[in-house]
Amino acid sequence: MTGHGRYRTRLTVAAAALLAGAFALPSQAAQQPETDEGARVLVFSKTAGFRHDSIPDGIAALQQLGAEHGFAVDATEDATAFTGKNLGRYDAVVFLSTTGDVLDRRQQKAFQKYIGQGGGYVGVHAAADTEYDWEWYGGLAGAYFSSHPAVQPATMEIEDRGHPATAHLDESWERTDEWYDYRSNPRESAHVLATLDEDSYTGGTMGEDHPLAWCQEYDGGRAFYTGAGHTKESYADPAFQRHLLGGIQYATGAVQADCRPESGYTPLYDGNGLDGWQQAGPGTFEESEDGTLTSSGGMGLLWYAQREFSSYSLKLDWRMASEDGDDNSGVFVGFPASDDPWSAVDNGYEIQIDATDVDEKTTGSVYGFQSADLATRDAALNPPGEWNTYELRVEGERLRIYLNGTLVNDYTNTDPARSLTDGHVGLQNHGDGDEVAFRDVRIRQLD
Repeated sequence: MTGHGRYRTRLTVAAAALLAGAFALPSQAAQQPETDEGARVLVFSKTAGFRHDSIPDGIAALQQLGAEHGFAVDATEDATAFTGKNLGRYDAVVFLSTTGDVLDRRQQKAFQKYIGQGGGYVGVHAAADTEYDWEWYGGLAGAYFSSHPAVQPATMEIEDRGHPATAHLDESWERTDEWYDYRSNPRESAHVLATLDEDSYTGGTMGEDHPLAWCQEYDGGRAFYTGAGHTKESYADPAFQRHLLGGIQYATGAVQADCRPESGYTPLYDGNGLDGWQQAGPGTFEESEDGTLTSSGGMGLLWYAQREFSSYSLKLDWRMASEDGDDNSGVFVGFPASDDPWSAVDNGYEIQIDATDVDEKTTGSVYGFQSADLATRDAALNPPGEWNTYELRVEGERLRIYLNGTLVNDYTNTDPARSLTDGHVGLQNHGDGDEVAFRDVRIRQLD
């Protein structure tokens, strides 16, 4: 392995220690190369236009995050750092409130090649006010800056609470900053993590859909952008620091996330009550104030009784609690209405959540029928204590399972006693000691 890919392999090892301590699935442990090198991030803050006085605070905050979370941080305003050889040393490059035309054509070419080889990009605030004549960069950042009103308090609505940059936040985040309007809406090409509520402040021009933070896979690499970060105070705010950390972890590959564009989904559970849901069998799910459902006791099933579904994409976020991954739960699809949870077992299909079981009964498997592609699954799976996202895509008798945006299982039903074409969906509470949390259950009809 040569070039930047070598450093992304190095990062995978550092990420395992950073996020999961000693935990690793058996197949993960076997694949990790021996290395003592840690992850490395380059912070670039050159300005050819307005210069933010918060840049030194931002650099200091990022260096502190690196020291606390196991990655090295180099900071520069020298664009000659953008060579293929030098960029190959880094797992991500942070554009920290850069402005104007900061790279020449040779440097642009080196950076574009770096991203194409799997590099990571993090854009902070005025990174969107940069390189207006370089269309490729505009696509990487996601949108260009247009205007902003005065610094003032506002409310950010968190759309994705499974991504590491936003998983620590409640459904709304109130803070003071300089709120950017953008020349275009990135929603069709990027995955929006947070939007601005323009009713909560004055001077916004984008209307009801005003994205402020997003992520995407772009031209071979990973990109995260946040429009926040104008003020010095931002970089002393623990919630904003964690927002930046999550963006860096995604961009470097330390944490996996589904950053495909998402639209047209209807919430089945969004933290505002369990209307339409019923509990079958013993045990329960406990609701918390932050909109999380956590399994308790069992074996039972919380199922959406209001209607059956056919041809759909079901998305949800989930997290295992135990450090060794020995929590058992699952998502059921394609089963008939019943007050008996075993009816779902006998007539439907379970997509398993349990990192310690045998191949056909482990995370990403169609329980008892087909194992996930374990190498692909291991690369996509975040460890216990971190959020993961499932997409279960049902079309006819075909069931595809995406873990954090990666296809890990593709199963077609051939059992005449079962059918995926119509049925209910549900969440399993397996038993005492099996603690799995769920958030943001949503569905989109495909027909």
